[in-house]
Amino acid sequence: MSLQWTIIATFLYAEIATVLLLTLPIASPSRWKKFFQSKFLAYISAQATIYFLVLVGVLILCLLDAIREMQKYSNIEPTDHQHLDAEMQGNMRLFRAQRNFYISGFALFLLIVIRRLVQMISELATLLAQAEANFRQAQSATVTARTLLQKQGTDDEKAMKEIEELKNQIVALERDLSREKKDKEAVKSQAESLNKEYDRLAEEHSRLQKKMTVAGGDSKKDE
Repeated sequence: MSLQWTIIATFLYAEIATVLLLTLPIASPSRWKKFFQSKFLAYISAQATIYFLVLVGVLILCLLDAIREMQKYSNIEPTDHQHLDAEMQGNMRLFRAQRNFYISGFALFLLIVIRRLVQMISELATLLAQAEANFRQAQSATVTARTLLQKQGTDDEKAMKEIEELKNQIVALERDLSREKKDKEAVKSQAESLNKEYDRLAEEHSRLQKKMTVAGGDSKKDE
């Protein structure tokens, strides 16, 4: 494997480890958000879009190069006068092109998945913080309403107006809390979908690794 594809394969393994860290229940969304907002990552995030686009561009170029190599060596038809070593060499180059295609393709896909996971975790942490704040506000309004009910004998008309306003606030806060819970469930559902997609890709990667191992062993035997 050349230096270029060794670097891309190492990057792919690093992406797999990153996805595992983000999907496993190691830390809560709020802790991940604090980590994402740290000084070091805040300095990097200022140019994160540029880095992301550069990486996507490099991986797309490598993917197109692998596709070109696959088409180049898959269209070669052996002739009667072709030497056996030349035919084996062509098959090995086709296998390497296919391997490079899968490596660059998975690396590109996981790069997009990681970016989306980071965004979803940050959004989930924000929703949880808002839901907790609204819940505390609703509790405070409820306590205030109960206090006013106990003191309603002093000024019934004024107290009833204040209680009605507080009840309206409680209803509005409960609606906001219910809506935020639904948003949280939607984000969790998207995260579960991404986990299922990652498991499928991991199985596909494992099968590819097995195929590569078997093909590598067969090529060594032929040599």
